[in-house]
Amino acid sequence: MAIEKIKENIYYVGAQDFERRIFDELIPLPDGTSYNSYLVKGSEKIALIDTVDPTKRDVLINNLKELNIERLDYIIPNHAEQDHSGCIPDILELYPESRVVTNSKCKTMLMDLLLIPDEKFITVDEKKPISLGGKTLEFIMAPWVHWPETMFTYLREDNILFTCDFLGAHYASDTLWVENGKESSRIYNAAKRYYAEIMMPFRTNVKKNLEKVGELNPSLIAASHGPIYRNKRFIVEAYKDWSSDEVKNEVIVAYVSMHGSTKRIVDYFVESLTRKGISVKLFNLTNVDVGELSMTLVDAATIVIGTPTVLAGAHPSALYATYLVRVLKPKTRFVSIIGSYGWGGRTVEQLGDLLSNLKLEVIEPVIIKGYPREKDFELLDDLADRVVAKHSEIGILI
Repeated sequence: MAIEKIKENIYYVGAQDFERRIFDELIPLPDGTSYNSYLVKGSEKIALIDTVDPTKRDVLINNLKELNIERLDYIIPNHAEQDHSGCIPDILELYPESRVVTNSKCKTMLMDLLLIPDEKFITVDEKKPISLGGKTLEFIMAPWVHWPETMFTYLREDNILFTCDFLGAHYASDTLWVENGKESSRIYNAAKRYYAEIMMPFRTNVKKNLEKVGELNPSLIAASHGPIYRNKRFIVEAYKDWSSDEVKNEVIVAYVSMHGSTKRIVDYFVESLTRKGISVKLFNLTNVDVGELSMTLVDAATIVIGTPTVLAGAHPSALYATYLVRVLKPKTRFVSIIGSYGWGGRTVEQLGDLLSNLKLEVIEPVIIKGYPREKDFELLDDLADRVVAKHSEIGILI
């Protein structure tokens, strides 16, 4: 996407990455991503808010040259991660008079990650203003959405809030704005995926920083990934919903099966839940998109892990899914385990230990020896009844 004027003397100079398909060698990117960099020109000084991923350095540099930026006073990284900061050494080489303006934690990280020398920094504190001449930048500390040094930059006169990763989305597009209903639906899903994978473990901090956004009441929200929001309610209300304590009448069943026994158990259990009015999200862990699984964790009331027994414990794929639940810390209320074994094992204890850091109520698991028989199906029906009862207790199934 070419340079775009956002407001008078404020420009988008970042890069869209349509072809990137994985982030941090972990997160799938079905819609690519963007690295949003913003140029703000005052009557006296010029500031660049965030840079881009090093793979797109030429895009950023060409954009600055196209705008005839011969002098750059400030480079403002809201976050030290390299998709934001990775081109700072290149920009400092191009504009040696520039200074890197950030908070003390971010400064330390950038010195470690990018070997930027101490004399290149100006350190700022909460709401300390910097004047560019007719345009004033303030800095709002926003730790743990999602790194400890994250901050927002607020452009006072134009009422624009640059929110770093917060309220962002891995989403590449030919347009910088959320323009219509169809596009909004795609961006909603991309933003929810982003929240689930990156922000959900910090749900308490998300709520605190939503309050900061509400107090500022910006006219535009410009994150470091994804579109700019003219209608801030679109993304703010979505985040309020996702980060709330409310769960939905949904059960995630994430399973792996080696020889068909666990699959038969899972298939019957899913049918039983469905007959009883429970919405089920089913994931085969041998080919799961972790982003899709993470998204369902945002809302679901119950998680059920299905696994055969391997070497006296859970299948490695089930261990991975359980660990994912552990680190993402969803607001899910209940958990159970179903599966099969041949001669014994510690599957239930093993998975239970992994989830011990979460405030989940365990619904008694059903672990079946061998291939399920009629009496085993009765146990699965009983488990489905207990799930229904738990959902009813918290008022999501009437």
